[in-house]
Amino acid sequence: MSLNIKNQRVHDLAREAARRTGTTKTSAIEAALDQYLAGLDAPAAREQRRARVEAVLADIDLRLSDADRAALRRDLEDLYDDQGLPT
Repeated sequence: MSLNIKNQRVHDLAREAARRTGTTKTSAIEAALDQYLAGLDAPAAREQRRARVEAVLADIDLRLSDADRAALRRDLEDLYDDQGLPT
């Protein structure tokens, strides 16, 4: 396979990345592209995790009785003083 890059800055960056990582330019570019693509997917993955957490919290909320909620509030209030600092 061939990739012909006619940009001196890109060549310089690839050379520097390879030097710093002790790899070939091809390996350095591959790692950089993997990292770049993972970064592009990060917002979608973050949103999926948020949706799963919200679903779990909604399920917990459905299962709690009013007495459970009151007990949780009391327990949380015992953890902090009047200024909101841990006791």
